[in-house]
Amino acid sequence: MSLEDDLKLSKETWRLFRILSEFVEGFESMSGIEPAVSVFGSARTPPDDPNYLHAVECGKLLVKAGFSVITGGGPGIMEAANKGAYEADGKSIGLNISLPMEQSANPYQSDGLSLDFRYFFVRKVMFVKYASGFIIFPGGFGTMDEFFESMTLIQTLKIRPFPVVCVGHHFWDGLIDWMKEIMLEQYQNISPKDMDLFHVTDDVAEAVQIMSKCQEMQTGLGGDDPEITGPAAEPTAEGTRVGIDPHKSRRPPA
Repeated sequence: MSLEDDLKLSKETWRLFRILSEFVEGFESMSGIEPAVSVFGSARTPPDDPNYLHAVECGKLLVKAGFSVITGGGPGIMEAANKGAYEADGKSIGLNISLPMEQSANPYQSDGLSLDFRYFFVRKVMFVKYASGFIIFPGGFGTMDEFFESMTLIQTLKIRPFPVVCVGHHFWDGLIDWMKEIMLEQYQNISPKDMDLFHVTDDVAEAVQIMSKCQEMQTGLGGDDPEITGPAAEPTAEGTRVGIDPHKSRRPPA
């Protein structure tokens, strides 16, 4: 190995400490905020948009129902949900991300609960680990990313299933029709029960009610998933499940 390669490797190794520091800060800052709900949606939604106003109401209702509110900390829907939680005197958490295009942290984040991240993957862990559910308003690629990531984690049982509620039939129904007609029926890439992993509503009060009902079931009635038991179901500190060792049942090729 050349000196140049050695120096490059050294820099990459030290980069791990920067990543680790983001995990540590996130875990320490967010410990004790549960139960919480992560709210997603477009950063481009203006304050006079009906979806913005609905997200403000959603934040208020979540706090009244006993939840902390987690968002990506930016403008638009994120700002609206934080604003609702902040004005209701609840815990309003913003997980801000450093981007090449400047994103300003919205002013409705509770003291000590406005965190900055360089790495999307660390930030994603925080959204899932501390959430009792997701409420997802209309948005762009980032919003779709969070929706489909939650579907993947729940479908594969990598996390304990939690409620995912999409707000706005006009926005979501076209995507859902495509998922059913193409992914499910034509290509058979998902199972019929996968279409039951999420809910769609136009009513933010209903969305919050679903969160509350599922939280009550998980904390008061057990809420264990009957499909997975034993050591594989054990939770990890990252908010996922241990799972089964992929090499344990591997067989050599015939």
